[in-house]
Amino acid sequence: MRRVKILALVLTCMFLVSCQGVRKDEEKTSLRIGISLYRGDDTFINNIRSILEDKAKEYELEKGIKVTLDIQDAKGSQNTQNTQVERFISLDCDVLCINLVDRMDASVIIDQAMTAKVPVIFFNRQPVEEDMNRWDQLYYVGVDAKETAILQGQMVVDLYKEKPEMVDLNGDGVVRYVMLEGETSHQDSLIRTEWSVKTLKDGRVPIEKITGGIANWERSQASAMMEQWLAAYPDTIELVISNNDDMALGAIDAMERAQVTGVNVIGIDGTTPGLEALENGKLLGTVSANKELYASAIVELAASCALGQETPAEYPLTDGNYYWTPQEILIHEIKENP
Repeated sequence: MRRVKILALVLTCMFLVSCQGVRKDEEKTSLRIGISLYRGDDTFINNIRSILEDKAKEYELEKGIKVTLDIQDAKGSQNTQNTQVERFISLDCDVLCINLVDRMDASVIIDQAMTAKVPVIFFNRQPVEEDMNRWDQLYYVGVDAKETAILQGQMVVDLYKEKPEMVDLNGDGVVRYVMLEGETSHQDSLIRTEWSVKTLKDGRVPIEKITGGIANWERSQASAMMEQWLAAYPDTIELVISNNDDMALGAIDAMERAQVTGVNVIGIDGTTPGLEALENGKLLGTVSANKELYASAIVELAASCALGQETPAEYPLTDGNYYWTPQEILIHEIKENP
């Protein structure tokens, strides 16, 4: 009987220590967040990074909890990113925010995180559904690619209905376009390409594709591609549909070198240089995510995971794991001739 009482006392003490440990976690006064970017020189990602830093400071001031962001650039290498995650875990990061290099190869990161019991918020580059379903501490913050593409197509549909001569530049009843695509493995690139064109067709814009190519989201690649197309199809291209603003700006660069004017160019992302081109009329339109909400969702979700709190109600999750950031059409204001 004496041994039973001693055992009961030991178990009670263990329980009390365990409860005190949870309480200590709940009263954390600092958070360390490991952030790995697929490429730090990507314009959109660089915009998000800057706002993430601002939102972390805002969270500190509002909650009184110090937030340390450990931001690393994977430079397009999944192996490098895997190593960065291993380092984050060894440094006792409370949560990981990962902009995947290869969305099809998230398993190593997930394995490491699950073993260490460190929650992960993926953003911008969405892991496949099978990976996301492996653990209840995996989240994704991004935009709905189908919605993005529909909005991109709709801006041209609306303009064509109101002022067809602004879209069908030569007035022959056909709008001839070229398509600049992102990476072949990126889900957003595939969906944006398909649904922007489908929206144009559904909106009864009489389109005809001249050519298209993969420029991997990069301005320089798109510029070189567009230069070739302008030479191969002189006075033919009326519309450039681009999967992002950087490639759209590359097409504009090529047109400026060739002294070609009047061609409509539409992008996606609402990046800082994209918005500048929109303002001065070089870019017809873009689709912009609310980047403030985008970055806030990442920081707030990361903090709630690290603190063991409920996910914030102001960022409602779809299917328990996904936060889709609101988007809007931004189009250059076309002024009537006096």
